[in-house]
Amino acid sequence: MPELPEVEVTRLSFANRIAGAKVLSLRMGKPLRWPLGCAPQGLAGRTVRGVRRRGKYLLIDLDRGLLLLHLGMSGSLSFAAHMPVAGVHDHFDLVTTKGTLRLNDPRRFGAVVYAESEEASEAVKLLGRLGVEPLSDDFDVDRFHAGLKRRKAAIKQVLLAGDVVVGVGNIYASEALFLAGILPTVGAARLSRPRVAKLHAAIRDILARALTSGGSTLRNFSSASGEKGHFQLEAMVYAREGQPCRVCGKAIKSLRQGQRSTFYCPACQKA
Repeated sequence: MPELPEVEVTRLSFANRIAGAKVLSLRMGKPLRWPLGCAPQGLAGRTVRGVRRRGKYLLIDLDRGLLLLHLGMSGSLSFAAHMPVAGVHDHFDLVTTKGTLRLNDPRRFGAVVYAESEEASEAVKLLGRLGVEPLSDDFDVDRFHAGLKRRKAAIKQVLLAGDVVVGVGNIYASEALFLAGILPTVGAARLSRPRVAKLHAAIRDILARALTSGGSTLRNFSSASGEKGHFQLEAMVYAREGQPCRVCGKAIKSLRQGQRSTFYCPACQKA
């Protein structure tokens, strides 16, 4: 958390408002996951051309170079014409002529990295191995099936890895696997093409619905305009251990996969 829907909701909440703004200053607080990679004062005077998303990264395009921003586990952005004095967990302020973009990140697993271009080593290191965007036309069933055939790990772990398809994090992987009727422990390479087709459709459906709902707010997520997400209210399995399945009535179970909690229905999901 935040996952692809939350990052895209965040982007949409401030992208148009900051486009065309001139950078006045950049303030960095306590160290984040990776260093900025340039002198903050060196970005003053540059213009924000736009904001894109790649997986869980926000790409803030400048008239020269770009900022790659990751929200980590607990980060959230806010954008406003006037900001209060930075608090203890406010670790990045991009002050522009149209307002200030602030990153609040209590756990400091997020990052803001400057790169001269997407071809620069800093950007390639972060973006170069990301898989296909799940809501794009490039995400087709045959390509997805071929990618899974090369992976022996459990399907849930492959989805989280992000090199076959990007941005399907812990919440939405559990939900998509439930919708597709697939146990999270099944080896990715074992899935037949018809089952992969169901999973492909489920991923697109779950992510699209999450976007419409403003993402999921489990703890402190909100968009850059302060709006909370509501998808968690319609979750079928995520964070519902011990509760009855909304389809069959059996108790939802959980297990640990790669230090992450996985939720599933033992009756509705098959090996």
